[in-house]
Amino acid sequence: MSKIVFITGATSGFGEACAYKFAANGYDLILNGRRTERLQELADALEKKYNVAVLQLPFDVRNEKDVFASIQSIPTDWQAIDVLINNAGLALGRDYFEEGDLSDWNTMIDTNVKGFMYVAKAVSQLMVKRHADTGAASSGSASTGSAGHIINLGSVAGKQVYEKGNVYCASKFAVDALNQGMRIDLLRHGIKVTAINPGAAETEFSMVRFKGDKATAKKIYDGLKPLTAEDVAEVIYYCTTLPDHVCINDLSITCIQQADAIYFNRDSTT
Repeated sequence: MSKIVFITGATSGFGEACAYKFAANGYDLILNGRRTERLQELADALEKKYNVAVLQLPFDVRNEKDVFASIQSIPTDWQAIDVLINNAGLALGRDYFEEGDLSDWNTMIDTNVKGFMYVAKAVSQLMVKRHADTGAASSGSASTGSAGHIINLGSVAGKQVYEKGNVYCASKFAVDALNQGMRIDLLRHGIKVTAINPGAAETEFSMVRFKGDKATAKKIYDGLKPLTAEDVAEVIYYCTTLPDHVCINDLSITCIQQADAIYFNRDSTT
């Protein structure tokens, strides 16, 4: 069987771009998303264009029982997951802390932190089993090979807090800490863990954040040539092509007009 990549949040943005990038390079795909129609459309398109196999797992990462039940029920032939792209996440609202919407806060924490952990735990258990089955765990020496690669989608907002970012930033700071913890704890199993932290990228992200307000969402990118989802997918794929003994631990990506989560050089003529 071909290599297998598991992508959460695959129906748009970075997840969809990664699905196309990995399919183009011969990977079979396990695709997760809540929007079943879009998931089916994506699977059909990938199978037709690249002649790859696609397994659909349409669960909501916030639902603990569904996450573990779905991943534990993956057919045996699909359980040898080479790459997990732990991508599902969102921002909701951009309000001063004291004016924040509690429902938005709970959704961000449940998705960006708890859902992130549920998926990573369930898939890492499959990777650990795979590592043990190869005999590396009982070899008496550290393995230099890779039993799998977990790519965690963070954000520059997980490195630096900006005005009205409060809870979204907090959720991405949690992702950063969890990424570091996973890297440490999974060392003994030969599993690579990489954090990818994009800056401004023009996807559905802002439309979701501003709840369909197109004008406000578009204004975020005024004067910028932002990253595209394909730019980020290219970098993610590159991280998976390195030799088995090499791991990029943490990588922040911005467009050339962005320094970090706060500082931009916007072109006033655009």
